[in-house]
Amino acid sequence: METALLIGFGAMGHTVLRQLRDDPAIRVTHVLVTAERRDAVQRELGDAVRVIVSAAELVEAPDFAIECAGHGVLRDVVPALLRQGVDTIVASVGALAEPGLPESLEQAAAAGSAQLVLVSGAIPGIDALSAAARMHIEDVSYVGRKPPLGWLGTPAEDQVDLAALDRATVIFDGTARDGARLYPKNANVAAIVALAGIGFDRTRVQLIADPGVSRNTHRLTALGEFGELDVSVAARPLADNPKTSALAAYSIVRTARQRTQHIVF
Repeated sequence: METALLIGFGAMGHTVLRQLRDDPAIRVTHVLVTAERRDAVQRELGDAVRVIVSAAELVEAPDFAIECAGHGVLRDVVPALLRQGVDTIVASVGALAEPGLPESLEQAAAAGSAQLVLVSGAIPGIDALSAAARMHIEDVSYVGRKPPLGWLGTPAEDQVDLAALDRATVIFDGTARDGARLYPKNANVAAIVALAGIGFDRTRVQLIADPGVSRNTHRLTALGEFGELDVSVAARPLADNPKTSALAAYSIVRTARQRTQHIVF
């Protein structure tokens, strides 16, 4: 059985833990949260899982870690885990738009002979895009479309009255790097597209608030030597967090379970 540290316990963390709780091959032994949430989360989880506020509290390193806490964790927590040899599955891929962070994480992983695993989240076609990147790619674009209230708490609130929108409105049009920086909780998909394809500065991103949709919609297009790629998905949001597609949480679960499965796809 493999042991796991779960970093973060918001809507996504709840879903991941619930799905892994009865897995016979994986046991989540620790959950890492902020100090102010520690007691409440420990009461919720009981004695089966130990709640901690720092990786330094780990008496023994877990076999792997699962990050679903936000971008700051990739700077503050994940490098130390990698240096200790702890493989880490990362949901907050958008943090890698920060200049220098991918290189520092790679150095930490190399020092600990560990692996940093980026999940594809809610977007289909990442495997095909990554394969196509071995050839020449001319253009990659990503369009993210969500109901207006899915953009609450983002810079979109300064541009439009989200509650009053009566038509689809573009709230961002630019590079994947700027999209991931300005919309860190919404643009992890754009970041994984950039990393799998032609990079943050060449990948075009458009984000749309659309009162005509009820689901988070992601569309990936690419053109290159390989041919043409055009895939999309209309994903239901997590019940507890409309900013996040349910597929993003289940992508983490899938990646975690691949560690213990004999047949992987």
